Order: sequence, then C-alpha cells, then structure tokens
Amino acid sequence: MSLETSDAAHTIVIATHNEHKVGEITASLVPLIVPGIELVATDGRAPVEDGETFEENALIKARAAFRHSGLPSLADDSGICVDALEGAPGILSSRYSPEETDQANLKLLLDNLKGVKERDAQFVCAIAFVTKNGERVVRAEWPGVIRAAAKGANGFGYDPIFAPTGFQVTAAELSPFEKSVISHRARALGLIAPAVNRYFQSLL
Repeated sequence: MSLETSDAAHTIVIATHNEHKVGEITASLVPLIVPGIELVATDGRAPVEDGETFEENALIKARAAFRHSGLPSLADDSGICVDALEGAPGILSSRYSPEETDQANLKLLLDNLKGVKERDAQFVCAIAFVTKNGERVVRAEWPGVIRAAAKGANGFGYDPIFAPTGFQVTAAELSPFEKSVISHRARALGLIAPAVNRYFQSLL
C-alpha cells in the first residue's frame, strides 16, 4: 500500500526514508498492535533534526510526518552512546563522521576507542507517536559493549561492533527475528504499542 491510497482508519505513517528502519519497526510492532494496520513510509521531506535529545528529535520527525499526511505518525530516533566518550556519538550517531555513512561512522568510532579498555555502550531508541488526539513519547535502551572489530552481516549502522549484554555475538550476527524481539527499537516499540492500540480502538 502506498501513502496515497492509505486508509486513515488503518494506517500508521513511519517517519523515515530508511528501509532498514521501516523493516525493523514493522517486524517488531505489527505483532503487538490490533490486526489490519498498515505501516507506510512517509513520502514527505525529512525535517531538520535540531533537538538536543532522542525524544525531541523523534517528536520533530513524527510531527512533520503528521502535518504532511494527516495520518497517525510514528517516528524513531536512535543511536549509540559510549560511556568512555561521554555518551557520544549519541544523537549524532548517523552523522558522526564527515561522510555520514555507516562504514565511515563505524570506523571513526573504532578509531576513537583505540586503546580504551572500558567499552560499555548502550543503543538508545526514542519512539514518538503523533495523532489528532495528541502525542506520546517513550525511550528504551539496549546495553552492551563495543567490540574491537566489526563482525556479522545482518543489521546496519553500528550493529557489527555492538555486542549486547548476555551475548557472545554482535547485533549484526543476530537473526532479524532475534533482533526484532530484543533490540532497543523493539523495546521502545513495546512501550509505545499500548498507545497505538488505544488510538485505533478509539476509532471503532
């Protein structure tokens, strides 16, 4: 289904043009919400993300998608926060390097951690849900450590160097299903799902 043909009573606009995020959000959220809801990527322009927190940037994106479409809109803002770097890259995770590519961002992070023994980090995800009835924002974290070298072919972004707590593999070595259940994004979507369900149930 495209955004142009979407049914307002059965559609959530995902405020991203990132296909990986659309896929992960769909895999994690659909099992948690009322049946028959279509998740559709926005066709609007990306707003300037000038918030100072993940929560603020998620709201900026969700509000922009809602203004553009008039449909219930959901946005994710996420990144990795490394304790030894005082929380960096943080909200600048996707723009950490001058090139602003996954490969360049990952390399810069590893370069900045050379010689650092304490490599604790957290993936953070904020989810905003904006509708005609109001706004809701949640936040979740996924703790782990930064590995010295990339490993794994699944996932994207910093997944190949992030080993979640309790696992001997990186996030990029997890199956898509495993990640859809335990990741920071999955945890945040689990927190936002009740608000999504309340909204669509109110339309009945």
